[in-house]
Amino acid sequence: MSEPTVTVVLIDDERNLRRFVRAALEAEGMAVFEANTGLQGLAQAATRRPDLVIADLSLPDMDGTDMIRELRAWSRVPVIVLSGRSREEDKVKALDAGADDYLTKPFGLPELMARIRAHLRRQARGGRSGLSQVRFGAVTLDLGARRVMRGTVTVHLSPIEYRLLSALARHPGRVLTHHQLFQDVWGPARADNYHYLRIYMGHLRQKLECDPAQPEHIVTESGVGYRLIGVEDVHGE
Repeated sequence: MSEPTVTVVLIDDERNLRRFVRAALEAEGMAVFEANTGLQGLAQAATRRPDLVIADLSLPDMDGTDMIRELRAWSRVPVIVLSGRSREEDKVKALDAGADDYLTKPFGLPELMARIRAHLRRQARGGRSGLSQVRFGAVTLDLGARRVMRGTVTVHLSPIEYRLLSALARHPGRVLTHHQLFQDVWGPARADNYHYLRIYMGHLRQKLECDPAQPEHIVTESGVGYRLIGVEDVHGE
């Protein structure tokens, strides 16, 4: 039998949930290391150097958001939160602390596995480093040439529209919070104004989506932010 090629650290104090998720991941050929506290999880992440971390927010020794923030001080490993906290405020805090994705308990196993595959693909591509071209649907974004094509037609974007699209494209599949997008596009000096984001995202959908009213690629995470999904290919320079 071949050795597992993907290593996952699973941090949750619910034994039954760990057992359930571990069985599903091991069935996909992944190696899973468990932890039931935040400190144990950080130690496992430091020792195992995993490809992915799955973590709860309600841990017995620390808040999961603080654990993610500590992890982010020395690791860029993708982090998926599995939590019973469903408030938008909790999701935003976790994502702003450095989590890449958020699923609320109870969750569907097929959705969890799809999110895991998406983040592992992004990790394999090296995250944002070296990206030059991104494709989704009929759209091709050439980051090197700063050019956007829909099929064979050049799409003209405003500077802000282009920066928003580029920010999403550098993190395909990942939720970017409103705050993260504001920091990336407008800079830290600008106050967050979600109304501006909705307007510009609407413009992008009008220009890039087949049906702007039901977008397939530039999707809203209600009350949290946006993500770019359905990325077919990413090339390095």
